[in-house]
Amino acid sequence: MESELKGAGYNLGNLSPSSGSKKKPKRVGRGIGSGHGKTATRGSKGQNARSGGGVRPGFEGGQMPIQRRLPKRGFTPIRKVSYTLINIRDLKSFESQSTVDVPALIRKGIIHQLKDGVKLLGHGEIKNPLFVKVNKYSQGARQKIEAAGGTIEVI
Repeated sequence: MESELKGAGYNLGNLSPSSGSKKKPKRVGRGIGSGHGKTATRGSKGQNARSGGGVRPGFEGGQMPIQRRLPKRGFTPIRKVSYTLINIRDLKSFESQSTVDVPALIRKGIIHQLKDGVKLLGHGEIKNPLFVKVNKYSQGARQKIEAAGGTIEVI
């Protein structure tokens, strides 16, 4: 890429922004000739014209704020662990005696979004023995994997 740009006369020493993309900031309170003098675009009088004026974020003019109107529901623990769930029936695309781990599940397209780990559940049937490595598994999944001649281990 850099070599392509060098041929076109570009290099890091002479890069500049496109014309019209940079704009000088509005300078307020710098005299009447600037057009933004005297009240410095704050208008005349009122809470927002005063120094330190204005209202806090979320203030709705004395109306009961939205965060107080809505009910509080439930509890979210800080250290909640959320697993990506897969079932035994999802493993039928693996060949016999193959290793099933997180990278293999991603390659096969069985999981798309990895959360805090992978948990194997026992829905479905399996016939070929597999070597499964997941973060967590149910007892039903363990029994079905071992009944098919495979092994399951926690990573």
